[in-house]
Amino acid sequence: MVLAAAGAAGLHAQTPPTETQTPAPAPLAIPELTEPEPASIDKLLEMFASVELPPAPPTLESTVQSDLQTLGHDIPIPLNARVLAYIALFQGRLRDFIEEGLQRGGRYLPMIQGILRAEGLPLDLAYVPLIESAFKPNALSRARARGVWQFMAGTATLNGLRRDWYVDERSDPEKSTQAAARYLRTLADQFDGDWHLALASYNGGPGRVGRAVKRTGAEDFWELAAKRRQIPRETREYVPMVLAAMVVAKNPAQYGFHVEPERAPAYETVVLPRPVDLQRIAQWADTTIDEIRSLNPELRRWTTPVRDAQYELKVPAGTAERVMVQLAAADALNTNLVSLNWYTAKRGDTLTIIARRLGVTRSDLAEANYLRISAKVAVGQKLIVPRDATVMLARNDGATAVPAAPKASTADRVKVSYRVKPGDTLTSIARLYETTVAALKNWNNLSTNLIKAGQRLTVYTRIAD
Repeated sequence: MVLAAAGAAGLHAQTPPTETQTPAPAPLAIPELTEPEPASIDKLLEMFASVELPPAPPTLESTVQSDLQTLGHDIPIPLNARVLAYIALFQGRLRDFIEEGLQRGGRYLPMIQGILRAEGLPLDLAYVPLIESAFKPNALSRARARGVWQFMAGTATLNGLRRDWYVDERSDPEKSTQAAARYLRTLADQFDGDWHLALASYNGGPGRVGRAVKRTGAEDFWELAAKRRQIPRETREYVPMVLAAMVVAKNPAQYGFHVEPERAPAYETVVLPRPVDLQRIAQWADTTIDEIRSLNPELRRWTTPVRDAQYELKVPAGTAERVMVQLAAADALNTNLVSLNWYTAKRGDTLTIIARRLGVTRSDLAEANYLRISAKVAVGQKLIVPRDATVMLARNDGATAVPAAPKASTADRVKVSYRVKPGDTLTSIARLYETTVAALKNWNNLSTNLIKAGQRLTVYTRIAD
């Protein structure tokens, strides 16, 4: 082959040299709405999978023993050297990591414990995310595990979590906790209720741990871990690390931690019958896009999923009615609520050709349109052009500000009827509809500010731009 190539080159020796063209760089995957953060589990296991832990102080065992007798745990906590060494490590070198994780966990622990209690599972499992992710919804490991519970994509799908270009429910703390509860129950059942083996398989995989137990005849995790080459060292370290986290997290003051837990955010849920840009939701709710994003960490793009007809979105407490009023007004005028660019396929187009033309990856193009990466496109087929959420939101920077209170003009408004509720005032209704008391009185021929429950008021509500 080399000789033939050389000969062929000789036949064209007199051809003028052509200018070498540098190939265009391959497009990068489009960034998500929220940049993932490194998962804590990677650093922790990397840190201690190759070094020996220093022994715990002699007084620590009696402290822990007294603590366990006072509080009790619903997962057995053995007072062995590995568990004690990790407790000591948390008190020393990893103090800041544990304290910050527990503070952040305050946002989610009541919800997590509620789900575990409803499923009849040990409440100690609520502290597994302290090690897995430090309670960060967008934590992403090197192995591509994601979320508070660090689900791999396949395991997430098997346990009912949705993942597509628009949504990754591994980052939804509540839905991922429900999935984790199902998965942990399955693991516990596989190992006859042995939670130490269940935790080992959560890290190392139930197949690997199950085969190791069968191969060695080990009766529990500690016997299996003593057989050094049967399971990875990372898994051998993971279980005592998680058990130590359970001890410290259940009674942090006992171990010298001062934790001020973050409060769970107050929110309401609205059901969106069609896709809506997040900047528009933020405008309607009189809040920031960052707040909407924080309440809905599963969203990966600038909009709610484009094919969802009943998407549940969290909004700040007290804003759901305002959002639904604006949505109804937009529906009345058939207002487009999502910023989408479209590409119409031409003869000869393929996903690869279109992606190259648009400067995006074939994967982003396919996933944004709910297509397989190998799918063919038809002439005239309309495709959504995937775009960078951060660019989209920056383009609308400042658009979330609520416009100044309008005058009584109805030129840019749609008429709705509002039924007065107990406790309503003209001021509260004006705030809800982003208008003024004077406008309400003008529209309803009111001479005073007095209204009563059950009364019907005509309101002209603004259509968002």
